[in-house]
Amino acid sequence: MTEGRVFVIAEAGVNHNGSLEMARQLIDAAVEAGADAVKFQTFKADKLVTGSAEKAAYQMKATGKEESQHAMLKRLELSCEVHHELLSHCNKMGISFLSTAFDEESLNFLVREIGLRTLKVPSGEITNGPLLLAHAQTGCDLIVSTGMATLEEIEAALGVIAFGLLGIEEHPSINAFRAAYESERGKSLLKEKVTLLHCTTEYPAPPADINLRAMQTMRSAFGLRVGYSDHSEGIAVSVAAAALGATLIEKHFTLDKTLDGPDHKASLEPEELSSMVAAIRTVELALGTAEKKPAASELKNRAVARKSLVASELIREGELFSMENMTVKRPGNGMSPFRYWQLLGKRASRDYASDEMIAE
Repeated sequence: MTEGRVFVIAEAGVNHNGSLEMARQLIDAAVEAGADAVKFQTFKADKLVTGSAEKAAYQMKATGKEESQHAMLKRLELSCEVHHELLSHCNKMGISFLSTAFDEESLNFLVREIGLRTLKVPSGEITNGPLLLAHAQTGCDLIVSTGMATLEEIEAALGVIAFGLLGIEEHPSINAFRAAYESERGKSLLKEKVTLLHCTTEYPAPPADINLRAMQTMRSAFGLRVGYSDHSEGIAVSVAAAALGATLIEKHFTLDKTLDGPDHKASLEPEELSSMVAAIRTVELALGTAEKKPAASELKNRAVARKSLVASELIREGELFSMENMTVKRPGNGMSPFRYWQLLGKRASRDYASDEMIAE
């Protein structure tokens, strides 16, 4: 990620519906939109959910109640071969390939076979200590989503990650995690390796529940880079997050919101994704620096927009300047109106015609 540039992840997730061709098309759409990376999901349904696990309410609404969550996810698994195909296509198209691992087998595959050096920890895994530790022990950069989490849960997760990043060989424990988190080296590694994402885990997320200011709270509490994983409808909240200082924005997208599948309806279509990326790029340019000074483009307008002291009537040489014979008008390339009080009661050094700029 480049300093000052918002890193935009186009979250394809499972919106490929198990189709390699559709996954390729999603990559192409992400490239066309100007995203920095396209992200999928890597999992084995047998390791992710029990056979009796129910779907989330939004998943039931999108895909019905008859099929179990396990059966739904089984259809959406991507094989190792497909992962390699997608990585190759991303390399060809010049976009970064990312994927979220939901189990250790998938994590090891992404790191050892696909060669990922940036990993995404999804919100649902922030209390999964063993998987957090496995992510940290890879030494990769970590993007940690915090949907449904409290500050205390985030801090606990960061303790596990600090422990893993430090490569400590002692037996993992709550006390060891706390010590790692509080150590200077642990804090330094977290700042180097971790980006926290604010997130509201609902699909779509109601605007009143988004609480974007929590992103700034996390930045202040942990001193880490922060970003936003957006599940809201439209692009407004992602653009607002960029304006609030998000270094990374992640947004679900699809080829068609009407397709069957759990996430399509809460995703952007390609044209919307393009609009979001363009708006974020405008915001990051507009943020500029914290220094308050005239922009180069506005300097030429100062004389036009500002005003100068001018004679409001004929003023004879030696006559006293007064409230009656002085006024303020454009243009602003003459004497500053701040000199008004200084001139009051003083004698004119020469004649001034009405509307003539005063120069004393």
